[in-house]
Amino acid sequence: MKRSPKDTESSARTISRRALVLGAAQAGFIGILGLRMRYMQVDQADQFRMLADENRINIRLLPPARGLIFDRNGIPIAENEQNYRIVIVREDAGDVDEVIQKLSRLVPLPPEELERALKEMNRRSPFVPVTIADRLTWEDMAEVAVNTPALPGITPEVGLSRHYPMGADFAHIIGYVGPVSDYDLERLDDRDPLLQIPKFQIGKTGVEAKMEHDMRGKAGTKRIEVNAVGRVMRELDRQEGQQGANLQLTIDANLQNFVQARLGAESAGTVVMDTETGDVLAIGSTPAFDPNKFVRGISVKDYRELTDNIYRPLANKAVQGLYPPGSTYKMVTALAALEAGVIKPEETVYCPGHVDVAGRRFHCWKRAGHGWVDLPTSIAQSCDVYYYDIAQRVGIDRISEMSKKLGIGVRHDLPMSALAEGVSPDKAWKQRNKGTDWVVGDTLNAGIGQGFVLASPLHLAVMTARIASGRAVEPRLIKSVDSLDVPLSGGQDLGIDPVNLRHVQRAMSTVMNNRRGTAYGSRIIDDTMLMAGKTGTSQVRNITMAERARGVFKNDDLPWERRDHALFVGFGPVAAPKYAIAMLVEHGGGGSAAAAPIARDILLQAMNGGLPSLSAYPENQRKKIDEMQRGLQLRDPDATSATKDGRSRA
Repeated sequence: MKRSPKDTESSARTISRRALVLGAAQAGFIGILGLRMRYMQVDQADQFRMLADENRINIRLLPPARGLIFDRNGIPIAENEQNYRIVIVREDAGDVDEVIQKLSRLVPLPPEELERALKEMNRRSPFVPVTIADRLTWEDMAEVAVNTPALPGITPEVGLSRHYPMGADFAHIIGYVGPVSDYDLERLDDRDPLLQIPKFQIGKTGVEAKMEHDMRGKAGTKRIEVNAVGRVMRELDRQEGQQGANLQLTIDANLQNFVQARLGAESAGTVVMDTETGDVLAIGSTPAFDPNKFVRGISVKDYRELTDNIYRPLANKAVQGLYPPGSTYKMVTALAALEAGVIKPEETVYCPGHVDVAGRRFHCWKRAGHGWVDLPTSIAQSCDVYYYDIAQRVGIDRISEMSKKLGIGVRHDLPMSALAEGVSPDKAWKQRNKGTDWVVGDTLNAGIGQGFVLASPLHLAVMTARIASGRAVEPRLIKSVDSLDVPLSGGQDLGIDPVNLRHVQRAMSTVMNNRRGTAYGSRIIDDTMLMAGKTGTSQVRNITMAERARGVFKNDDLPWERRDHALFVGFGPVAAPKYAIAMLVEHGGGGSAAAAPIARDILLQAMNGGLPSLSAYPENQRKKIDEMQRGLQLRDPDATSATKDGRSRA
């Protein structure tokens, strides 16, 4: 059918409008495209010309600052210091050997460090930076920075490294950090990309290891522009990471310094606690080591000296070492018997120097015996036969129950490495661990802290603090995290009759303050700082009948490793107990001779808040004490206070 002229005209107008709209859209699109091209080619020509020259953008992680550690008074004991280092990226370097050869002309590259870096480069992805030189001087750093155009893939960096200003004083408490190793990556269930950063430091031992996640912080990032030869052209943007949490310990740095100095060359361990709060004020272990050597990378020679030392400087004897507590355990047996009602304080037991049980003779340390002995005398003079007798009557299960109530045979929750649990044996324990039945001889040995009983100085310090306070105080090492106080735990009533506790406390006072007490020679004569205590001697060898018949060897006549351990526990002031101490001297011999004098000096230091006046000591000891105090290698003169007689003890 033929269209009318009117229809044809209308259709033409419609097509013209559509063509106009389409043409306008196309023109607009072409205009926008042209403007964009002009913007890119003219306005941003320099930027895109540089990016086109085989440049690329790299994103790199920024390690955060590790959290700091302070003592209870705000004294820094773990800090971060600037560390100048050189890193290399293998894929940017091209000919690695050539670049290293050029670099070696500018800065010293020790062969062993260079070999380590090359091995690390081969293990890691080619785009991962690897540290090739560490702890450079500012002059070396500047020399490399000036020559970076000729050193593709090389980047000078300023990082942070750990430093321990107190050196060996805190080595066994806070431990040390070190670079992440392959072993660390295998054992840690940790996907944090920070662990891939070259030479990134993580906690290896002690508080540094146990509080790693709190102190590590969160990574930051930076975008950098590098050219075809790997040279960093500029930093485009940066997002700083989150610093790790700062820790404040309960340790008193001045007291800790005194403890380490007073222990000196002994192979020893000690713990000082606040009896009211449970705060651990000092943890001493000697010999110690410089943790800074581990941070920097300890040499084979230095490490071998530590591992070959028979005094085991790497071990924390105060919390890791387990020893028979000897006579310091007698308060446990006494309280178990008092609570069970099997003895009364005034009840006496005859000590002829030994007792025969089940066909075996059990000896008292005093061959001639103590005669008739009651509870106060048994603790003051440390009569073994008295405790053989009451241990049989009360039984091992109740002794073990009291032992755990006082903190022995349990693992205390402190952020330290290899914390020992100890052993408070009972019948079930022996069957489970030894596969044999408990016998009466086991009970007698346990009653005097020998046999299967094992405790660390930390356990004994907790025991002493609980006896002194009557409360189940728990040891606390972390005072605050980022200024937020860590709550105290425990502290509830022990559930022991206060009358029985007072009997034991008074008996411990006679140990120090009665002429016949085993630690009378280590007494304090200042009435405001009188202390109570208990000596202990822990056998490390069996004494045969033949040896007893011909005369027991003196400790001084035996090789060091066969001598008895010396122990002491105590608290003070007697009138209002504030501090408790446990002291161990490995193979030191008698507790009264080797352990008690050191513990007395440390407890006096704690009670006085610094070196006390010589008037606190018996007159016949003052010259010797004065020489000892003057010979102490204290780290900082401010760590000591002026004595009451006005003389500086520094």
